[in-house]
Amino acid sequence: MQTFTIQSIETIDEVAAQFLNKYNKPAVFCFYGSMGAGKTTFITALCQQLRVIDVVNSPTFSIVNEYDTEAGDKVYHFDFYRIKEQEEALDMGCEDYFYSDSYCFIEWPEKIDTLLPPDRYDVKILVNDDFTRQITVTEQL
Repeated sequence: MQTFTIQSIETIDEVAAQFLNKYNKPAVFCFYGSMGAGKTTFITALCQQLRVIDVVNSPTFSIVNEYDTEAGDKVYHFDFYRIKEQEEALDMGCEDYFYSDSYCFIEWPEKIDTLLPPDRYDVKILVNDDFTRQITVTEQL
């Protein structure tokens, strides 16, 4: 288990760089946290560190956003908050993304828990106060 602390929004890029230094190979990352915990904000910082050239925003309505990096790699960003049944995720081909050998960042993975790949990282974001976040990463490998 690995822990990172974001002391303020000003330190988020530094923590994102530390995170990607530790997890420097594409994988599936499942982000758990309460509404407003900063999942999208941290994923945005990770995408900036990965040199994503597209606009990064929450795929709340599209379910998945596909981003390109400067190096020509793909990064996939999911938000399953609005799905009502896991079959919706299957219908959109989530498994193809999960096994694509690209970074996959998933918000609200608990909505598709039986579809998640066994080899993944669970990332829990805990709100300590208005500014501080504790990020705990557990390997499910």
